[in-house]
Amino acid sequence: MSSQSAVRAAVAVAVAANLPVILWGAPGTGKTSSVLALGARLGLPVEVVVGSIREPSDFSGLPVLRDGGTWFAPPRWAERLAAAGHGLLFLDELTTAPPAVQAAMLRVVLERTVGDLTLPDEVRIVAAANPPDQAADGWDLSAPLANRLIHLHWQVEAADIAEGFATGFAVPEPAPAPSPAAVARARALVGAFLRVRPELVLAVPDSPERAGRGWPSPRSWEMAARAVAACELGMAARAVAAREHGMAARTSATGEDGEAARTSAAGEGGKVSEDVVAELVLGAVGEAAGFELISWLRNLDLPDPQTLLTDRHAPLPDRVDRLYAVLGAVVSHVLADGSPQAWEQAWTVVARVARSAPDVAAGAARSLARGRPAGAALPHTMLELAPILRSAGLLR
Repeated sequence: MSSQSAVRAAVAVAVAANLPVILWGAPGTGKTSSVLALGARLGLPVEVVVGSIREPSDFSGLPVLRDGGTWFAPPRWAERLAAAGHGLLFLDELTTAPPAVQAAMLRVVLERTVGDLTLPDEVRIVAAANPPDQAADGWDLSAPLANRLIHLHWQVEAADIAEGFATGFAVPEPAPAPSPAAVARARALVGAFLRVRPELVLAVPDSPERAGRGWPSPRSWEMAARAVAACELGMAARAVAAREHGMAARTSATGEDGEAARTSAAGEGGKVSEDVVAELVLGAVGEAAGFELISWLRNLDLPDPQTLLTDRHAPLPDRVDRLYAVLGAVVSHVLADGSPQAWEQAWTVVARVARSAPDVAAGAARSLARGRPAGAALPHTMLELAPILRSAGLLR
């Protein structure tokens, strides 16, 4: 998969997951055309808004008198999106917007609020920008605005352009939205990672240029978690590893070239999944933090939550970070399931973890207790968890 194909696919995933995304690239490379084509492919009305020809009131609303009070009236493009109930807001030429306009865009990007009008949840946000030194009277993005976006680098490759001229430029397939259960699992995994790398929770860059791109903050880690959920990196990586392992075993018997075997076994699908999730995660939290998260996820090798719930003898990980991750996955699975039986079974897993890592178990116990479904009985395993429950503030 070419880098531009990966970015196109990443934009489709971001739109499906309702993640605001920005395309960075040189002028004349097809960013705007690609976004408009994606909107047409998805059947979404597209509103193109260029910041350099807008005033702050075009985003914060124009104050007018209404019913004896002040109403911040939204512009027509916002009213059209609200009336449609869905759509794609395309903020083009973002680095030509002066700082005052960028400041007015903050609530639009994060809260979908324009003046006193709240846009429907089905309105997606995509932006595009040239680097400030290539834009007309360009400005760096402010750190607050940059941290509300996933940053993707739009690169032009001759093969893609030649193929597009010959057969038409590709439009990515629509991507499915991540389920709430998948998002909960991904948030648990990212949370477990940040427990072992707490210094990466927040790292505000010290230069305006770097602050105008992706960097780690609680908000951008949330976006990274939704990206992981949308791409299901863990499943793709395990599937690729399993296929490679099976092919390697056959290679030793047939003498097939190892690199060719890996390519044949993994196929384009596994590679595509990792390319796309890398674009999104690195675009959310920056390269240094993003590469660490992806590497950590690849090496987790966690047991299936359902297996742990039904098999009391299923092996548990030894490392503390993996225990955090597996308990987080179990709690997310149980809360998404919502059944009293799953909730009661989860306490057995918590009790097993508490024998070797009580601090890890305490956090999971707190989350489980808050999510107790109606009709769920208190299991007998909770008796041996009394010290853990006290430390979690659940017993006096």
